[in-house]
Amino acid sequence: MPSKITKRGQMKWRASVMVNGITKQKLYPDATKQSYRQAVIWEQEIKEQLKKTEIDMDCWKIVDWANEYLDDIEKRFCKKTLLEKKSAFSRLVNYLNKDMRVNELTPRLALPFLRQQLKNRSGYAANKDRKNLSAAWNWGCKYLDHFPREMINPFSAVDKFPEIRKPRYVPPEDDFWSIYKIAEEQDQIMLLTFLHTAGRRSEIFNLCWEDLDWGNNQIRLWTSKREGGNKESDWLPMTSELRQALLNWWEKRPVKETKHVFVCIGGNLLDEKYYGKPFITRKSFMKRLCKKAGVKHFGFHSIRHLTATILYHKGYNVSVIQSILRHKSPTTTNRYLRTLGLKDTKTALEEGLKRPAEIIPFTQQKVGLESI
Repeated sequence: MPSKITKRGQMKWRASVMVNGITKQKLYPDATKQSYRQAVIWEQEIKEQLKKTEIDMDCWKIVDWANEYLDDIEKRFCKKTLLEKKSAFSRLVNYLNKDMRVNELTPRLALPFLRQQLKNRSGYAANKDRKNLSAAWNWGCKYLDHFPREMINPFSAVDKFPEIRKPRYVPPEDDFWSIYKIAEEQDQIMLLTFLHTAGRRSEIFNLCWEDLDWGNNQIRLWTSKREGGNKESDWLPMTSELRQALLNWWEKRPVKETKHVFVCIGGNLLDEKYYGKPFITRKSFMKRLCKKAGVKHFGFHSIRHLTATILYHKGYNVSVIQSILRHKSPTTTNRYLRTLGLKDTKTALEEGLKRPAEIIPFTQQKVGLESI
């Protein structure tokens, strides 16, 4: 109800409404009946707005749920992860009515959406959307007020689709050295760093001089590919070959003031804008090198595959490869090696199915005098 107050010696009507524990107020110019009626109308309008907001909060729109989730993902994870999850939501919103409420989402709606991804894209793509949208639903249940927690997660309720997984492409070691030979000096050192650390693209692009411990021959790589998107670092031994190459680059580097090891120093007009800045992406770099060397195209991440393959074929066990790839779990490393087509099945078949050794009796021949 409006109340009368005195302000600067003049009586006035004051409208007042409590909103989320905070009082909203509005003063009217005098204490007349007209001001009183306006104050009452204002209070009623604010209360109606609150009721409408509460109704809307009870039924989140899919697009609002998506925006809330993606805002949080942007702060926690790398850009690649954000784009992957954003794409999944974009496909979902395009398939459904964008004004549809979250509490209308059921497995009966999620199933045909995911089937469409299976048909138009692949089983792997459908399962990836299933995973991302299921995670978003669980996030909503955990963090959003008035989210339909009593409902079953409509995406995880859908069974996974069959996938056709092909082994990841691993370039022959000769192909790597072919592109290495024709690369320029900084690019050669960058390629060698990829090979000798099994680093991911962003980890090598963001490598700084302070990440090189010359005294202990160690190199530090930072990653955000950990649970919760936490940025963590790992120290790896620096091979003597890589150490010498990086020392030479430290002395010859044309941009002395930058903290990054590898920066843009190209000579064309486009590169001038980014001169001295760290690389963000080099889309055509590997493609151009592979074409010039006459080898099948492979990317930076394939060099990580190559490092793991070389170590595997030289007999190093999974625990060693795990520490170099910097996986938290050996299960991840085993799964990774399987996707590269590296399995221990051949050894198991060779050793496990080997026939028992056949004993061949030795027949001693008598030597006669005539044979002497």
